[in-house]
Amino acid sequence: MAKAIKTHVKKGDDVVVISGNHKGEKGRILQVLPEKGHVIVEGVRMIKRHTKPNQLNPEGGIIEREGPIHISNVKLA
Repeated sequence: MAKAIKTHVKKGDDVVVISGNHKGEKGRILQVLPEKGHVIVEGVRMIKRHTKPNQLNPEGGIIEREGPIHISNVKLA
């Protein structure tokens, strides 16, 4: 099991991405994953997820949602 790292941000904080493909984008933290050292920021790194039909989405299809960003690539806004 991976050791959880100490985080400088928490859920609900407003952050700015300081490096990587999404540098300069701002958003609010939706989730912190300390075991992996990642955060999920609202509206940043949108990825497309292909889903099979299920009860929530009977037709299936492509869903767009936020992907994780390494915690070292964000700072408080």
